[in-house]
Formats: sequence, C-alpha cells, structure tokens
Amino acid sequence: MLETSASAQDIDRVAAGLVACLPALARAMERRIGPEFPHPKPPEAQLALLRHVASHDGVTVRRAAEALLMKPNNVSALVTQLTEQGLLERRQDPEDKRIAHLHLTAASRQQLAEVQRLMGEQVARVLHTMTDGELDALGSALSSLQELNERLHPAIG
Repeated sequence: MLETSASAQDIDRVAAGLVACLPALARAMERRIGPEFPHPKPPEAQLALLRHVASHDGVTVRRAAEALLMKPNNVSALVTQLTEQGLLERRQDPEDKRIAHLHLTAASRQQLAEVQRLMGEQVARVLHTMTDGELDALGSALSSLQELNERLHPAIG
C-alpha cells in the first residue's frame, strides 16, 4: 500500500469532511426525489440490497450480507420484507435446497430505474449551476471517492 505525504491533521480534516458531507448528500437526494417518486420509498437497507441484487443477479443471502457489510439474519429479514412486497424473488438452488438465490422482480427493476433516473436528473440540475472549476474538482474527486469506497469494503471471496 502506498504511503501518503499528507499530515495526520490534513487526513483528519478530509475524513471529518467526508463523514459529514456524504450522509448529508444522501439525505438531500432522498428529500429531492421523494416528491417525484410515485411509490413508497424503501428504507436505505432495502434499497442497498435491491441495488446489490441488480448488479449481482442470483446472489445468495450470505454473499449479499458480506458485500453489504451486514449480518446474514438482517439480510434474510430484508429479503422476507422485499419478497412480501413483490420486489424480490427467492429461488432455491437446484443442488442445495438450503441455499436461495436472489433475483429482482420486474416491479423492482422499474422502480430502481426510476430512482436512478430521478437522482441523475437532480444531480445534473445542480451541476449545471456550478462553475467549470467546481465541475473539474468534482470530476477529479470522483475516482478517489470510488477508490475510498473500494478500500472501505473488505475483499469478498
């Protein structure tokens, strides 16, 4: 792992800023898209699971729990809730009946696409009000934020 030349004080300042800013951004997005989204908004944990299943079709509960940094019994409860709401399908593994594979329903695919579209529109609207310098800085920070996200999640085998 590469070492940084930044001071501990600089690192602490950036860490505190990110810890304060990222959840505030998420809350702002929720408030902005809420009035435009015609369905009841699922809690963030349910959305996280739906997004994970969308990008890992057929994932097991255990693998989803590992990837989302959640306890398997909590993910199992989310699966039950989402299955009852018609947003997730649980299919038994043909070789091991104890294992279930998770799949989105057509309804959840449509709702996730709608949320992504609304979020993209909201962010684009705000980005259009920013200066070229601000846009360049955000563009430069994006890959670093993605790397930070990867490093915060342990490697899943």
